[in-house]
Amino acid sequence: MNSIPEHLTANGKQVKASFPCSIEQFLVAQQLLPRSVVVELNGEAVTPSEFSQRQLHPGDRLEIVKIVAGG
Repeated sequence: MNSIPEHLTANGKQVKASFPCSIEQFLVAQQLLPRSVVVELNGEAVTPSEFSQRQLHPGDRLEIVKIVAGG
């Protein structure tokens, strides 16, 4: 089955993605380390342990915040 290129919204911007795809796959495709970000999917916080199981769909809304260490 071929993946279908569609769009979702990440941090307020339309981003092309190939579906089906997990949050983890999307983050890696965006050159983000899954363990270095906090993700909200359609207004719901997602724990890093769920990134590989949660599937994204065209039209989904993601908010991705990079975790920065230091003080």
